[in-house]
Formats: sequence, C-alpha cells, structure tokens
Amino acid sequence: MRIDVVTLFPDWFDWFRAQRHVTNALAAGHELRTLDMREHTPLSGGQVDDTPFGGGAGMVLRVDVMDAALRGFYGGIDPLDLRNQRRVIALTPSGRLLDDRLVDELAAEPDITLLCGRYEGFDERIIEHFATDSLSIGEYVIAGGELAAMVVCDALMRKLPGALGHSDSALEESFSRALGGRPEYPHYTRPAAYRGWKVPDVLLSGHHEQIRDWRLERSRERGEERGAQSAGERGAEEGEERAEG
Repeated sequence: MRIDVVTLFPDWFDWFRAQRHVTNALAAGHELRTLDMREHTPLSGGQVDDTPFGGGAGMVLRVDVMDAALRGFYGGIDPLDLRNQRRVIALTPSGRLLDDRLVDELAAEPDITLLCGRYEGFDERIIEHFATDSLSIGEYVIAGGELAAMVVCDALMRKLPGALGHSDSALEESFSRALGGRPEYPHYTRPAAYRGWKVPDVLLSGHHEQIRDWRLERSRERGEERGAQSAGERGAEEGEERAEG
C-alpha cells in the first residue's frame, strides 16, 4: 500500500515513521510519502493561502495552489483525473467520521492521498472537485490536518501485513468486526493480586471457552454503557435546544 500525505509540514512525520509498527510496515514494502505543497505553489514567497471571501478571521488554503501541488506530485495529471486513479481524502471536521469499518475499507486500497488542511481549512472547491472523500477523526477542531493524517495512517498501517509483531493483534480490538463493533474487553497481567485488587478468577482458570465468554460479555457491557452515555448526551443537548427555543 502507498499512502501519500500532502502537507505544509513534512518534517512532522519523521517521528511517526520511527514508530515500530510503522517501520515494520515500511520494511514489508508499504510506503508513506510526505509531499510539501509549498514546493509547487505558483505564488511568490511560498504563499499557499489567502483571506476568505466574505470576511472573517483566519486564512484559507487556495484551490490553485492545491491544483499545482497535485499536478507536481503526480506527473502533471489533472487532479480531476487523479480521483479516478486513487482515493484522495480531504481531512476536515465536516467529513465522514473515522471508524474501524472505514479503516478496513481504506486499508484495502492500493493507493490513497491524504490532504492536510491548515488555518481555516480548504477552499471548498478543493473538497468538491479534487477529493474523492472527506474525513474527520472526531467532532472537535485541531490546528491542522497533520495530526489527523497520523491518526489515519496509524489506524491503517497497523492493519497491514507485517506491521504488528503478532498477526492476531489487530483481530479482536475495540470496534472490530470480531467484537461486533463494540469496545474491547478488559485486560489484566501480573501480579494477580495488588493492593487487594484481584484479577477475575476466570482469567486464571485455564478454561479457554469460559474466558472467551467472559471477554465477550464484558465487551457487550462496555458497548451498552457507551451507548447509554451517548444517548444521555444527546438527550441533554436536545433539552438545551428546547430550553433555548
């Protein structure tokens, strides 16, 4: 798999490449490239952004700069045609929320490009015309798309063959298909007793079927608790809206 990250800060990813599962994936033949959009800007002084039409604070990444950058990175291919060759994903708070199902979907792709926003984000025409998808890592705002890109890359690359030390490590994880999309069950290790806190007896029993049942039940309980919390938060928000109305 090849992942390309279009960013203003390619050096930020040096630390990320040094992480064990990432180095394992790269050693197995997968690729992670960081592409600096300033290298291809048609504007003087390395400019990549401008003030928003209609006024307001902040700066917006220009569509002509992204056009030139993508053409420069991909041998002159029109970004409109590039979308037919690979997934081009704009990282933006308004995008589809990242979850394990989407990670599996993207991990099956041979090539993807991640576009990192910055400042006030992208000129909307970048999302509309150059991206095949828009993606969000959560309902909050961070300073730019670089950290979001690392989250996406981390989630994808640990699913690739050769990335993890044990091939089963990524099978039963939180929100995986093996757990029905629910959070993972609790884990314990030595010592079996500490300050009066004991490891559940079933985990020390050696009965694998009972352990399996216990783990699935704990995962189910965590899923129900998480669902109840989400429902409570939605109810509180709806109550506030009615009060304001």
